[in-house]
Amino acid sequence: MKIVIAGAGSVGRSVALELLDHGHECTLIDNQPDKLRVASVADADWVLADACSPDALADAGLAQADVMVAATGDDKANLVISLLAKTEFAVPRVVARLNNPKNEWLFDASWGVDVSVSTPRIMTALVDEAVSVGIPVRLFSFNSAEVSMYAIVLPEESPLVGRRIVEVDLPPRTVLTSLLRSGRPITPSDDDIFEAEDELLLLISDLEKNALDTLTRLVEVPEPEVNEEAEEQA
Repeated sequence: MKIVIAGAGSVGRSVALELLDHGHECTLIDNQPDKLRVASVADADWVLADACSPDALADAGLAQADVMVAATGDDKANLVISLLAKTEFAVPRVVARLNNPKNEWLFDASWGVDVSVSTPRIMTALVDEAVSVGIPVRLFSFNSAEVSMYAIVLPEESPLVGRRIVEVDLPPRTVLTSLLRSGRPITPSDDDIFEAEDELLLLISDLEKNALDTLTRLVEVPEPEVNEEAEEQA
């Protein structure tokens, strides 16, 4: 795939290196000469220009790109770049870096953003995930599809433990995409059995308002039954 990355700072360069390692063709564009450290990503094409300019994006070959990555440190710039990529160049996939979580409401399809990635949000989610068991933690959203990726860790006494995947009725518009077990990813099949401390990765529709509550009730440890007779005798 051909990928254009706006923003050649540490984030943009890291993304380019990863994508090049996966066999993709990358072009980095930035308007600051000190950011153009060509030797650090020697296999990429480099363009010194303002990515908020349609002419600069055209020179970077955006019309032929499969993916646009707006990875600057400026949310306003990333929104403009995303909108241009989608409306002027019809790029199939637009990924935007979200620097300030307070601006998350802007990063949606109306600005041409298919997927927004917030480093602060992901870091917060990873912390929540590390300390939360039995509670869904949102990792990121796919704006164009109105779905989000969630992670949830099964408590040791969860009623799902010991059951086959096919036996569990997940909420509507919810898909179990992967299991993480002892740090190892597993592609779930119907006959796989849930184990304690499994981490479930699920795609959940943003339109299903009760899906998270339903999911939490599915995995949570049931409260112990109270023996009313014993209480009365006491």
